[in-house]
Amino acid sequence: MVDRRVDTFLLLCQLMNYRKTADALGITQPAVTQQIHFLEREYGCKLFTYQNSRLQKTEAAITLEQYARAIRLQDQHLRDKLSSTVRELKIGATKTIGDYVLKEDIQRYLSKEDHALSLVVDNTEHLLKMLDENQLDFAVIEGYFDRSLFDSQLFRKEPFVGICPHNHPFAGKEVSLEELFQETIIHREAGSGTRAILEQKLQGYNESLDRFKRQICISSFPVILDLVKKGFGVSFVYEVLADSDPNIAKFTIRGEHIVREFNIVYLRHADLQEKISWFFPGRNEV
Repeated sequence: MVDRRVDTFLLLCQLMNYRKTADALGITQPAVTQQIHFLEREYGCKLFTYQNSRLQKTEAAITLEQYARAIRLQDQHLRDKLSSTVRELKIGATKTIGDYVLKEDIQRYLSKEDHALSLVVDNTEHLLKMLDENQLDFAVIEGYFDRSLFDSQLFRKEPFVGICPHNHPFAGKEVSLEELFQETIIHREAGSGTRAILEQKLQGYNESLDRFKRQICISSFPVILDLVKKGFGVSFVYEVLADSDPNIAKFTIRGEHIVREFNIVYLRHADLQEKISWFFPGRNEV
């Protein structure tokens, strides 16, 4: 059972304001202060300090926050097991994975009547925020994440390729950056894993998306594929997505064969192996 003082601590970590925390909990500000002081005495450390009148978390508070979020997730898991015979999962997936990779896993999991599922398909940034706020058990993502905040298991590796129409000069070839920059680039929104990979690769050459002739930002992969097929520009996606449409051709940047990890990501210190095995049966932690 999670102590109410731990819940108060976690809310203060989120709001970073004693008054707002008290208002949200419907208690007085001194009551919040008293609960935090209790935790400081319990763990023998200072949790918050003020710098230039701004509340700051100490290193101890950051560590305690990670463990407390994991404990709260485990507590909810226990409550679910004790109160229901239904196995319920709340998971997230980035768009490539959710729309093109997990279909068979979803169908296999839901083939059992005692299995319930809530799946959120969104960009990496939003899914990591949901994990941090205990709204998801785990997420399968292709983007970057802070390994000091999250634990992970490798799901699989996937090539990252350029796509264009079959009649495009790039089709099936390696192209230089200078050739690439003469094109219109169709990319995902900020916060998406595929955009982050493309931007990081360009930064390695001291370049950016601004070097392209034109930019088009689209959050929907089906729309991106349709625009590419109709010659509105080129894009970069994972190979599983490129291979999903026979009217799409692939190309690569000269000297760059990009392969990225798909990872199962969850809060640090949270034991999620049981729930992961529900969705991916027979999987051993790596």
